[in-house]
Amino acid sequence: MTDLSDIRREYAKGGLRRADLPQNPMDLFELWMTQARDAELSDPTAMCVATVDEQGQPFQRIVLLKRFDDTGFVFFTNLGSRKAQQIAANNKISLHFPWHPLERQVSVLGEAQALSTAEVLKYFLTRPKDSQIAAWVSQQSSKLSARQVLEGKFFEMKAKFAKGDVPLPSFWGAI
Repeated sequence: MTDLSDIRREYAKGGLRRADLPQNPMDLFELWMTQARDAELSDPTAMCVATVDEQGQPFQRIVLLKRFDDTGFVFFTNLGSRKAQQIAANNKISLHFPWHPLERQVSVLGEAQALSTAEVLKYFLTRPKDSQIAAWVSQQSSKLSARQVLEGKFFEMKAKFAKGDVPLPSFWGAI
């Protein structure tokens, strides 16, 4: 076993005092997200999403936060993915934002729910065309025999949608 116990540093940036906490925790999250973005952290919207399968086995993966407000946090995914299937079976999830350079982290516990197709479409239309096409191609959580298979599918779909708009895939949504 590799011993890592000698790796340490002081965590002395900032601080958090109960008297300084806003009434609404989302106000503090918004402030911290702004500070993470202003600090030009790599992927400040990256968050770990934890779900569990039918046997209670936890799974974690990194996704990008796309929106938040007092009603919750929003990310987009292939609805056939392992995460989406696990959320459909058990909608209790955990989110974690690790802002290491700022010596901050935020953990969120809650229940996930799908967004309406209208809300998903509104976001989908703001994505670059290649990202829209990628939503059609990426079968998240599926095994690939080779990267070239995925790239081939991407170029095939790119040719298919070369003229005109890319329609919203029925299997792509937001949670």
